Parts: sequence; structure tokens; C-alpha cells
Amino acid sequence: MKTFKLKAEEIKRIIDPMGACMATDKITVEGMKVGYMYREESDIDSDCGWRFFSGTEDQFYVDDPNNSMFYDVNTIANYDNAVIPYLGLPLGVELERIPGTDKFQIIPG
Repeated sequence: MKTFKLKAEEIKRIIDPMGACMATDKITVEGMKVGYMYREESDIDSDCGWRFFSGTEDQFYVDDPNNSMFYDVNTIANYDNAVIPYLGLPLGVELERIPGTDKFQIIPG
């Protein structure tokens, strides 16, 4: 059983519905800000393809399915509203937070 940083009643509708995304417990349980995010094509219609990480996860952590879950994108926007301006970017985009800011930069390639 996970204890989330935000309680369900603290989650407010702050973006239009866009589907599900994946985020790690570093964000939703530990309350860390999003440090790295990317958008990939999904095989599931309800999944918009966004993947959110704090940027501190190692491969061992990411490979453990117990360390991440699918959420409504609005939920992750409540944890870190700095992601909101970037949510309309297309599939294939990768972004990293510019340290010390609420801005992200696209990772080339």
C-alpha cells in the first residue's frame, strides 16, 4: 500500500482531460519534482504517452514495476505544475528540467 504525498481530495482539476500517464513513486510518494519527462506512443487508447521521472531513478529502480503507476495526467500536474506548458508537445519529445527553475528544455536527438 502506497502513501501518496497528496491526498485524493487535494487533487484539483487544473488541466483538460488528456488521458493516462506513467510516473514514478519518487514524484507521487516522495514528492520530488519532475526532472525528466518524455512522450512515447502507447498501445493503450487511454494512455497519452507521457512518462514522468524525478531524474534520480536508476535503472534498477525503473525496472521494478512496484516503483511506478499510471495516473491521470492531471494528477501529475498537481504534483508539479511546471509540466503543464509542455503537455501539448508531440510524441517522441524528451525534456529535462533546467536546474533551479520551473522550465524544461528539449533534449536533442
